[in-house]
Amino acid sequence: MNARAALFDLYGDHLRSRGGRASVAALVRLLAPLEIAAPAVRTAISRMVRQGWLAPARLPQGPGYEVTPKCVRRLDEAALRIYRAGAVTWSGRWHLLVIEPVRERPRRERLRADLSFLGYAPLTEGTWIGPHPSPELDPLLAGEEIHAERFEAVLDGDPRALVARTWDLDAIAAAYEEWLARAVELVDSLPDDADDDRVFAVRSRLLHGWRNFLFRDPGLPAELLPGGWPGDKARAYFEREAARLLPAASAFVDRHLTEP
Repeated sequence: MNARAALFDLYGDHLRSRGGRASVAALVRLLAPLEIAAPAVRTAISRMVRQGWLAPARLPQGPGYEVTPKCVRRLDEAALRIYRAGAVTWSGRWHLLVIEPVRERPRRERLRADLSFLGYAPLTEGTWIGPHPSPELDPLLAGEEIHAERFEAVLDGDPRALVARTWDLDAIAAAYEEWLARAVELVDSLPDDADDDRVFAVRSRLLHGWRNFLFRDPGLPAELLPGGWPGDKARAYFEREAARLLPAASAFVDRHLTEP
């Protein structure tokens, strides 16, 4: 886990509900159990400020950083999918985007990664498809100054066949199986009397591994997935263990957040 990813996880899972801000000293202390050194934390903070995710803030505990509106949108979108409640319903209509050509390669690659994060996949070079519209789509396109025609439609043919052509379900299923095996091993390594800093570290690694599926799994409705989808079993395990480990992890965060 690199420092930037760990900071996103920390702000999204703990600090977002605690005002979305923390001192630099607290951030360094909170990432120490993940074996992330102070220079790496400070470098990642600087990078996130340049990218518009964090902004400087004066706190009683000293200089710190708070989430920007752009970061709040991303964290809230991620939280909805990480802790998704119940089955995703589908109207039978696809959400389609027809995007104007983007000539600059870095911008094009960034757009591709961001759209994939929101659950879309390319049908053609300029046409993207998703099972439902994302609330983060408008801010994304506005921030990149990209125009896109969008509409909902029922497409001809078997929707399961379309899904199979557009998303690599075999690879996603294999990733779920692999994640679950590693997650069980990670959690089982935690003794019953573990200190809260170690519980925080294990839960953070559990969350980080699960969060990676936001970039792989578009959150397709159950009726479009194969029977016995391994993502269901993996999600049940994540939700159970994340909730079980949360009290000790939260105690660790609260203790170090208020220290000078």
